[in-house]
Amino acid sequence: MYHYVRPKDNRFPGLFRHDIKDFIKQLDYFDKKFGFISREGFINSIKNQETRKGVILTFDDGLICHYKYVFQELKKRKLWGIFFIPTLPFEESKILDVHRIHILISRIDSKTICDYLNEISIQKLFEEDKIEEFKELTYWNQTNDMYTLLVKRILNYFLKYKYREGVIDDLFKTFIKEKISLDQIYLSMENLKEMKSEGMVIGSHTKTHKVLSKLNIASQEKEISKSFDFLNNGLGKMDIKTFCYPYGGFHSFNEHTEKILDDYNVDCSFNVEKRDITITDISNRPQALPRYDCNQLKFGKTLND
Repeated sequence: MYHYVRPKDNRFPGLFRHDIKDFIKQLDYFDKKFGFISREGFINSIKNQETRKGVILTFDDGLICHYKYVFQELKKRKLWGIFFIPTLPFEESKILDVHRIHILISRIDSKTICDYLNEISIQKLFEEDKIEEFKELTYWNQTNDMYTLLVKRILNYFLKYKYREGVIDDLFKTFIKEKISLDQIYLSMENLKEMKSEGMVIGSHTKTHKVLSKLNIASQEKEISKSFDFLNNGLGKMDIKTFCYPYGGFHSFNEHTEKILDDYNVDCSFNVEKRDITITDISNRPQALPRYDCNQLKFGKTLND
């Protein structure tokens, strides 16, 4: 699993990223150590419930660096990957809240953000019944300083969704002075069409990239169905219908989510869990396939410039 894969960018100086040079080293390592599963092999393994040896590469969030750097490198090597797309940026030309949080952290000292959140008494806007669970289960695979960890947990998990967009709007008005354009963050539909035509698999990552376990059943169903409908209408029929959970980990979805995915005829969905996929996973729980975070493996260090 990868997110930002890019060289250093002075527009976002504190962005957590996997450097493209390390990505290339990691591809070399995977090739030598494990080999890669072919696209057809992956599809057959899911549809026929069988395992194959090798690596599957997945990329979350529909980021522009996935087109500019990742896709170009995969083409060069005749490799493929699965690209999981949240569809709100394409449908409504809006930057997702999760990425606005990344922009804030990349530009502003996290203690300054924490101080501001304390000034507005942010605690009164929390989902109180979820705080202890999310404290225990979130961000343990990342290296964050104390204030960055707190900002991420508050804005991504603790805060009730009906308040989050407004709080982030206030933070942007206070700390981010210039407009951030959509094409600085996301690839385009034309990019996606080209990638699909070159053998990349395009999957859903919901519409708005919310923690699905925080939503009721109807809202979860809307997040999933709307995203697939948009991708199908824009890109045509997929060879395989695949999905991954925003944020990932078993805390980020529930049994209702998996049932919705089954009912919507999704072939498989990816969680985040540090182990290989087994035949039992494919046969018994295809909507929660494990995958490694890239920074858990050799040459996978996440940089924060």
